[in-house]
Amino acid sequence: MGAGVMKSSGGGGGRRRRRSATRTQPMSEINVTPFVDVMLVLLIIFMVAAPLLTVGVPVNMPETAASALPTDQEEPLTVSIKADGSLAIQETDISDGDLIARLTAIAAERDSDRIFLRADGANDWDRVATVMGALNAAGFSNIGLVTDIGGPTFTGSDG
Repeated sequence: MGAGVMKSSGGGGGRRRRRSATRTQPMSEINVTPFVDVMLVLLIIFMVAAPLLTVGVPVNMPETAASALPTDQEEPLTVSIKADGSLAIQETDISDGDLIARLTAIAAERDSDRIFLRADGANDWDRVATVMGALNAAGFSNIGLVTDIGGPTFTGSDG
């Protein structure tokens, strides 16, 4: 009997390659897709929310040549007289009888005593003067009338 060499066709005795050497290297690529997705979502949120920040009571104010008052750090306390004569503090509708009580409570928590009075141009002067008189009688003396800019100017000549 002769000594023969037996050949294996299975390949079971070979050495396996290890991939762990490639896994220990730092990843040099950054996946920016999630970052872009988050930024687009935030952009959409701010685009939708920005117009909602300027919500107010719709008042058609008369135009004058007066310049704008300097702004404070605190949001101004605004009393609005709508076209139908109803009152609002900021955006909250209020009755005539509750005006002074609510303003007094709100003003006690504020630093500034300034009140801005906005009146629709459809109101007569009697209604505006009545509200201003009530504010002044309650101790609010720093009242500013709010108007739109760009109105007519008057010169010193008669004409």
